[in-house]
Amino acid sequence: MAGMTSGGDDQERKLELCQTLVGYRFQNLQLLLEALTHASGASHRLASNERLEFLGDAILGMLVCDWLYREYPDYSEGDLTKIKSAVVSRRTCAGIAKDLQLDRCLIVGKGVTRNRSYPKSLISDVFEAVVAAIYLDGGLEAVRPLLHRWMAEEVRMAVSGQSGGNYKSALQQHAQRVMGSTPIYRLLSEAGPDHSKSFQVVAVIGERTFAPAWGRNKKDAEQHAAGNAMAELNDLPIPYASD
Repeated sequence: MAGMTSGGDDQERKLELCQTLVGYRFQNLQLLLEALTHASGASHRLASNERLEFLGDAILGMLVCDWLYREYPDYSEGDLTKIKSAVVSRRTCAGIAKDLQLDRCLIVGKGVTRNRSYPKSLISDVFEAVVAAIYLDGGLEAVRPLLHRWMAEEVRMAVSGQSGGNYKSALQQHAQRVMGSTPIYRLLSEAGPDHSKSFQVVAVIGERTFAPAWGRNKKDAEQHAAGNAMAELNDLPIPYASD
Protein backbone atom coordinates (compact mmCIF):
# COMPACT_ATOMS: atom_id res chain seq x y z
CA MET A 1 0.00 0.00 0.00
CA ALA A 2 1.27 3.47 -0.87
CA GLY A 3 2.63 5.29 2.14
CA MET A 4 3.44 2.14 4.10
CA THR A 5 6.64 2.26 6.15
CA SER A 6 8.73 -0.69 7.30
CA GLY A 7 6.75 -3.47 8.86
CA GLY A 8 4.18 -3.27 6.07
CA ASP A 9 2.89 -6.80 6.65
CA ASP A 10 2.16 -6.06 10.28
CA GLN A 11 0.43 -2.81 9.32
CA GLU A 12 -1.74 -4.57 6.76
CA ARG A 13 -2.70 -7.14 9.39
CA LYS A 14 -3.67 -4.40 11.81
CA LEU A 15 -5.68 -2.55 9.17
CA GLU A 16 -7.64 -5.70 8.37
CA LEU A 17 -8.16 -6.50 12.03
CA CYS A 18 -9.40 -2.97 12.80
CA GLN A 19 -11.95 -3.06 9.99
CA THR A 20 -13.28 -6.34 11.35
CA LEU A 21 -13.43 -5.05 14.93
CA VAL A 22 -15.26 -1.80 14.12
CA GLY A 23 -17.52 -3.32 11.48
CA TYR A 24 -16.64 -0.90 8.69
CA ARG A 25 -14.76 -1.43 5.42
CA PHE A 26 -12.70 1.52 4.25
CA GLN A 27 -12.55 2.67 0.66
CA ASN A 28 -9.39 4.65 1.50
CA LEU A 29 -7.20 2.54 3.77
CA GLN A 30 -4.68 5.37 4.05
CA LEU A 31 -7.17 7.16 6.32
CA LEU A 32 -7.33 4.18 8.63
CA LEU A 33 -3.56 3.81 8.62
CA GLU A 34 -3.23 7.44 9.70
CA ALA A 35 -5.90 6.99 12.40
CA LEU A 36 -4.06 4.05 13.95
CA THR A 37 -0.58 5.59 13.82
CA HIS A 38 0.69 7.16 17.03
CA ALA A 39 3.18 10.02 16.69
CA SER A 40 5.94 7.67 17.89
CA GLY A 41 5.32 5.36 14.94
CA ALA A 42 4.90 8.02 12.24
CA SER A 43 7.55 9.07 9.75
CA HIS A 44 6.70 12.69 10.60
CA ARG A 45 4.23 14.41 12.91
CA LEU A 46 1.61 15.13 10.24
CA ALA A 47 1.51 11.43 9.34
CA SER A 48 0.26 10.55 12.85
CA ASN A 49 -3.33 10.44 14.10
CA GLU A 50 -3.17 13.81 15.87
CA ARG A 51 -5.04 15.78 13.18
CA LEU A 52 -7.70 13.08 12.89
CA GLU A 53 -8.07 13.06 16.67
CA PHE A 54 -8.78 16.81 16.53
CA LEU A 55 -11.50 16.28 13.91
CA GLY A 56 -12.91 13.18 15.58
CA ASP A 57 -13.44 14.99 18.87
CA ALA A 58 -15.67 17.54 17.11
CA ILE A 59 -17.58 14.91 15.11
CA LEU A 60 -18.17 12.79 18.19
CA GLY A 61 -19.47 15.77 20.14
CA MET A 62 -21.77 16.90 17.33
CA LEU A 63 -23.28 13.47 16.70
CA VAL A 64 -23.85 12.80 20.40
CA CYS A 65 -25.50 16.22 20.80
CA ASP A 66 -27.74 15.49 17.80
CA TRP A 67 -28.58 12.07 19.26
CA LEU A 68 -29.49 13.47 22.68
CA TYR A 69 -31.42 16.40 21.23
CA ARG A 70 -33.62 14.10 19.16
CA GLU A 71 -34.04 11.28 21.68
CA TYR A 72 -34.68 13.38 24.79
CA PRO A 73 -36.90 16.33 23.78
CA ASP A 74 -38.02 17.01 27.36
CA TYR A 75 -34.52 17.40 28.78
CA SER A 76 -33.15 20.88 29.44
CA GLU A 77 -29.95 22.25 27.93
CA GLY A 78 -28.21 21.80 31.28
CA ASP A 79 -29.27 18.16 31.58
CA LEU A 80 -28.22 17.41 28.00
CA THR A 81 -24.85 19.04 28.60
CA LYS A 82 -24.20 16.86 31.65
CA ILE A 83 -25.15 13.70 29.76
CA LYS A 84 -23.04 14.65 26.75
CA SER A 85 -20.03 15.39 28.96
CA ALA A 86 -20.26 11.93 30.52
CA VAL A 87 -20.75 10.17 27.19
CA VAL A 88 -17.83 11.78 25.32
CA SER A 89 -15.37 11.85 28.22
CA ARG A 90 -11.87 10.44 27.82
CA ARG A 91 -12.81 7.67 30.24
CA THR A 92 -15.76 6.64 28.08
CA CYS A 93 -13.85 6.85 24.80
CA ALA A 94 -11.00 4.80 26.27
CA GLY A 95 -13.47 2.22 27.55
CA ILE A 96 -15.13 1.86 24.16
CA ALA A 97 -11.74 1.63 22.45
CA LYS A 98 -10.76 -1.19 24.81
CA ASP A 99 -14.08 -2.95 24.27
CA LEU A 100 -13.47 -2.74 20.52
CA GLN A 101 -9.89 -3.93 21.12
CA LEU A 102 -8.45 -1.01 19.17
CA ASP A 103 -5.31 -1.32 21.29
CA ARG A 104 -4.51 -4.43 19.22
CA CYS A 105 -4.44 -2.28 16.09
CA LEU A 106 -2.24 0.60 17.24
CA ILE A 107 0.89 1.39 15.29
CA VAL A 108 3.50 2.76 17.68
CA GLY A 109 7.22 3.37 17.63
CA LYS A 110 9.86 1.29 19.37
CA GLY A 111 10.07 3.89 22.13
CA VAL A 112 6.52 3.11 23.26
CA THR A 113 6.70 -0.03 25.31
CA ARG A 114 3.57 -1.94 26.21
CA ASN A 115 3.62 -3.35 29.70
CA ARG A 116 0.12 -4.21 30.87
CA SER A 117 -1.75 -1.81 28.62
CA TYR A 118 -1.44 1.48 26.77
CA PRO A 119 -2.34 4.69 28.62
CA LYS A 120 -6.04 5.55 28.54
CA SER A 121 -5.29 8.84 26.81
CA LEU A 122 -3.58 7.03 23.94
CA ILE A 123 -6.43 4.63 23.21
CA SER A 124 -9.00 7.39 23.73
CA ASP A 125 -7.17 9.40 21.06
CA VAL A 126 -7.17 6.51 18.60
CA PHE A 127 -10.92 6.04 19.06
CA GLU A 128 -11.54 9.69 18.13
CA ALA A 129 -9.15 9.36 15.19
CA VAL A 130 -10.96 6.27 13.88
CA VAL A 131 -14.30 8.13 14.16
CA ALA A 132 -12.83 10.92 12.02
CA ALA A 133 -11.39 8.46 9.51
CA ILE A 134 -14.77 6.77 9.05
CA TYR A 135 -16.39 10.19 8.63
CA LEU A 136 -13.91 11.24 5.95
CA ASP A 137 -14.27 7.89 4.20
CA GLY A 138 -18.03 7.44 4.33
CA GLY A 139 -19.65 10.58 5.74
CA LEU A 140 -21.79 11.20 8.80
CA GLU A 141 -24.26 8.46 7.90
CA ALA A 142 -21.45 5.92 8.06
CA VAL A 143 -20.42 7.08 11.54
CA ARG A 144 -23.86 7.59 13.10
CA PRO A 145 -25.05 3.94 13.32
CA LEU A 146 -21.66 2.80 14.59
CA LEU A 147 -21.70 5.36 17.41
CA HIS A 148 -25.24 4.31 18.34
CA ARG A 149 -24.03 0.72 18.57
CA TRP A 150 -20.89 1.52 20.54
CA MET A 151 -22.30 4.17 22.88
CA ALA A 152 -25.92 3.14 23.50
CA GLU A 153 -25.16 1.70 26.92
CA GLU A 154 -23.12 4.76 27.94
CA VAL A 155 -25.99 7.05 26.92
CA ARG A 156 -28.49 4.91 28.79
CA MET A 157 -26.32 4.90 31.91
CA ALA A 158 -25.75 8.65 31.76
CA VAL A 159 -29.45 9.36 31.25
CA SER A 160 -30.42 7.08 34.11
CA GLY A 161 -28.02 8.91 36.41
CA GLN A 162 -25.66 5.98 36.80
CA SER A 163 -22.70 8.10 35.70
CA GLY A 164 -22.86 10.17 38.85
CA GLY A 165 -25.57 12.64 37.88
CA ASN A 166 -28.55 13.80 39.92
CA TYR A 167 -30.61 10.64 40.46
CA LYS A 168 -33.66 12.49 41.79
CA SER A 169 -33.71 14.85 38.82
CA ALA A 170 -33.32 11.98 36.36
CA LEU A 171 -36.06 9.96 38.06
CA GLN A 172 -38.45 12.90 38.15
CA GLN A 173 -37.98 13.62 34.46
CA HIS A 174 -38.41 9.97 33.54
CA ALA A 175 -41.48 9.55 35.77
CA GLN A 176 -43.23 12.65 34.44
CA ARG A 177 -42.39 11.94 30.81
CA VAL A 178 -42.97 8.17 30.68
CA MET A 179 -45.20 7.34 33.65
CA GLY A 180 -47.24 10.51 33.95
CA SER A 181 -46.55 10.83 37.66
CA THR A 182 -44.12 12.41 40.14
CA PRO A 183 -41.95 10.35 42.52
CA ILE A 184 -42.47 10.61 46.24
CA TYR A 185 -40.00 9.48 48.91
CA ARG A 186 -41.01 7.68 52.09
CA LEU A 187 -38.87 7.27 55.17
CA LEU A 188 -38.92 3.60 56.16
CA SER A 189 -36.42 3.37 58.97
CA GLU A 190 -33.71 5.07 61.02
CA ALA A 191 -30.69 3.47 62.64
CA GLY A 192 -27.76 4.48 64.80
CA PRO A 193 -27.19 7.02 67.59
CA ASP A 194 -28.50 10.58 67.32
CA HIS A 195 -25.10 11.98 66.34
CA SER A 196 -24.59 9.42 63.56
CA LYS A 197 -27.94 8.30 62.22
CA SER A 198 -28.62 6.49 58.96
CA PHE A 199 -31.90 6.71 57.10
CA GLN A 200 -33.68 4.22 54.86
CA VAL A 201 -35.86 5.74 52.14
CA VAL A 202 -37.94 4.28 49.32
CA ALA A 203 -39.04 5.92 46.05
CA VAL A 204 -42.64 5.44 44.98
CA ILE A 205 -44.16 6.33 41.61
CA GLY A 206 -47.90 5.83 41.40
CA GLU A 207 -48.56 2.32 42.66
CA ARG A 208 -45.01 1.10 42.04
CA THR A 209 -42.54 0.90 44.93
CA PHE A 210 -38.84 0.48 44.21
CA ALA A 211 -35.92 -0.94 46.17
CA PRO A 212 -35.18 1.23 49.24
CA ALA A 213 -31.74 2.61 50.05
CA TRP A 214 -29.79 3.89 53.04
CA GLY A 215 -28.05 7.24 53.41
CA ARG A 216 -26.16 9.19 56.06
CA ASN A 217 -28.88 11.84 55.93
CA LYS A 218 -32.34 12.02 54.41
CA LYS A 219 -31.11 13.88 51.33
CA ASP A 220 -28.50 11.23 50.52
CA ALA A 221 -31.00 8.45 51.21
CA GLU A 222 -33.47 9.99 48.75
CA GLN A 223 -30.75 10.29 46.09
CA HIS A 224 -29.77 6.66 46.62
CA ALA A 225 -33.40 5.53 46.52
CA ALA A 226 -33.84 7.41 43.24
CA GLY A 227 -30.68 5.71 41.92
CA ASN A 228 -32.13 2.30 42.77
CA ALA A 229 -35.40 3.22 41.08
CA MET A 230 -33.65 4.36 37.89
CA ALA A 231 -31.63 1.14 37.87
CA GLU A 232 -34.80 -0.97 38.18
CA LEU A 233 -36.51 1.00 35.42
CA ASN A 234 -33.54 0.34 33.13
CA ASP A 235 -33.18 -3.34 34.12
CA LEU A 236 -29.81 -2.71 35.76
CA PRO A 237 -28.49 -4.00 39.10
CA ILE A 238 -29.41 -1.64 41.93
CA PRO A 239 -26.35 0.41 42.96
CA TYR A 240 -27.23 0.93 46.63
CA ALA A 241 -27.87 -1.62 49.37
CA SER A 242 -31.52 -1.85 50.37
CA ASP A 243 -31.11 -3.85 53.61
